[in-house]
Amino acid sequence: MSVTADLRPRLRRIRLFLTDVDGVLTDASVLMGTGGTELKRFDIRDGLGLKLLQQEGIKVGFVSARPSAATTARAEDLGIDFLHQSPAPKVQAVEELLKQTGLGWEDVSFMGDDVLDLGVLKRVGFAAAPADANEAVRSMVQHVTAARGGQGAVREVVEMILKAQGRWTALLAKFAS
Repeated sequence: MSVTADLRPRLRRIRLFLTDVDGVLTDASVLMGTGGTELKRFDIRDGLGLKLLQQEGIKVGFVSARPSAATTARAEDLGIDFLHQSPAPKVQAVEELLKQTGLGWEDVSFMGDDVLDLGVLKRVGFAAAPADANEAVRSMVQHVTAARGGQGAVREVVEMILKAQGRWTALLAKFAS
């Protein structure tokens, strides 16, 4: 995935990467078992991508309108910097994070897939969506990934950010040594 010249300035500013969970980090499926047991499938490459961002000093967070033990477990597994799970508007959640971090909207990248994400997507410095996102979302973002939600879409955007910031080649060299 190459980074186009028109997106490069937006991507260079990113200091905080936020994403919705269901439909972005997952394929939007929720498996329900007896006793309320819930399972979600997460792409391992997306997880590594989030860890790479953190290694490069970019904070990472999940912003979901649906509280879920599976999401909490994944956030803990990855050591995610921020986890917000509440039916409250996502814009309010992100505004709180901006206050905590001292960052502005232009310093944030957000990935969303459905109408609950529109308010955040229209405010951030770089907005992205998976290939299978809602049409209204796809029409609002600066980038629609080739990958579907839960199938490497987050990793695609992570690589774009790291390439635009001139960090990708050094990371590859480190892993190849």
